[in-house]
Amino acid sequence: MARVLPILSALWKAVRRGGKSAGSFASNHLFLLGVTLLFFKDPGGFISLSALMALVLFFPLSADPLRKVPTMRLALWPLGRRERGLLRILSVWLNPIAWLLALLAVRKAVTWELWASIAALFALAFLAPGRPASGRPSLFRAIPHFPGSLDQLIRKNLREFLATLDFYCAVLLAGVGFGLRCAARLPAEALLPMSVGVMLALSTCAANLFGLEGEQGMTRYGLLPIPAWQVLAAKDAAFLTIAVLLTLPLSPLAGVAAALTSLAFGHYGSTNRRHPDTRWRFSTGAGMAGALLQMVAMALAGSAAVNGSALFLLPCALAYLWSTWYFGRALAAD
Repeated sequence: MARVLPILSALWKAVRRGGKSAGSFASNHLFLLGVTLLFFKDPGGFISLSALMALVLFFPLSADPLRKVPTMRLALWPLGRRERGLLRILSVWLNPIAWLLALLAVRKAVTWELWASIAALFALAFLAPGRPASGRPSLFRAIPHFPGSLDQLIRKNLREFLATLDFYCAVLLAGVGFGLRCAARLPAEALLPMSVGVMLALSTCAANLFGLEGEQGMTRYGLLPIPAWQVLAAKDAAFLTIAVLLTLPLSPLAGVAAALTSLAFGHYGSTNRRHPDTRWRFSTGAGMAGALLQMVAMALAGSAAVNGSALFLLPCALAYLWSTWYFGRALAAD
């Protein structure tokens, strides 16, 4: 037990550090949209968006605390068989979701059916392997190549987007819309708001494109033998790829218009007000005013492209190109 306690203490510090980063959703555009809906006396919209974010956040919070320890280091620890078994049992209770499940069971605050469903999701997230086994295909490795010299930068940026919870909120929204459309339960007039909703879920990423890079990442960008605007364009290419793929079953025209507008507005925050992000957490935004302006512009652009004319994509593209050139210069001067 004497050798297990220091390990548990270190694990608890790591879990608390990870728990603090879970609060990044407070400045996420999706949450700010929910707060805005609540202000306009639409509690249903606030509850729906909060439930969506809570569902996505539930899985990384349910992860096994021992995953924070590299596999090779864990194997080298001088622990006996009983000590490893004790560490395995006690480490479960370092997870806050385990305590929440225990509290719900003791107080009988929910039905047993609902409790069993939550427990099953917790077990699924807890037992899921943190890293793919050798030779097993991984979504991060299966990213295709892109033509041109920016291929590896775009692929790296796609991996970063896939490590944000914003992406999975967008996937859930797109999946629900696609499922309803396949079941012929999604009216044609709902395709536009569903597509814009998918893009709103991703909009915080567009406003903080370099959040996962850190200072070292920005230094590496400065050493690359390419113009700064191409670094920005590689981020945008990854974002637009995701936007097209997720809105393709719904309204890709609205998705592309909203994506271009989101990037045109988001370049300012990405180059001037960078906020550090954490993998497997929600992206952080700059503030309520900027978020609402960006989201309103996205909704108007998507609506104009679908209900007006597809030619409205042209001013969206021109605004995006100007933004990339202008803020690319700001990125070079940073």
